[in-house]
Amino acid sequence: MTGDWRGAWTAALDELELDVSQIEAMLADERRNAETPPANLWRPPTELGALPLELKPRADEILTRQLRVAEEIGRRLTANRMQMAATARIETGEAVKRPVYVDRAM
Repeated sequence: MTGDWRGAWTAALDELELDVSQIEAMLADERRNAETPPANLWRPPTELGALPLELKPRADEILTRQLRVAEEIGRRLTANRMQMAATARIETGEAVKRPVYVDRAM
C-alpha cells in the first residue's frame, strides 16, 4: 500500500509539474497563441491521503513555480490593459463620426 500511495502522489505531482511547465513555456514564447488553453487542465486527485514527507520539497517547489507564473500572468494582464487604454486614446486622423439628427419639426 505504501508504494501505491507514494506512486499515486508522484504521478499527481508529475501531472501538476507538467501543467506548470506548459504555462511557463507559453509565457516564455511571446509569439505563441496564448488564447488557447492547454488541452488537459490539471485536476487535483481525490482520495490520496496525506502527502508523503519525502515529496514535500518537490510539492513546495512546484507551488513556488505556480505562484511565480500566476504573478507573471497578472503582470502581463495589467500591462495589456494599460496598452489597450493608451491605444484607445490615439487619434487616427479620421474625422470623428457623430450621429446626425435633423429636426424637421420646425
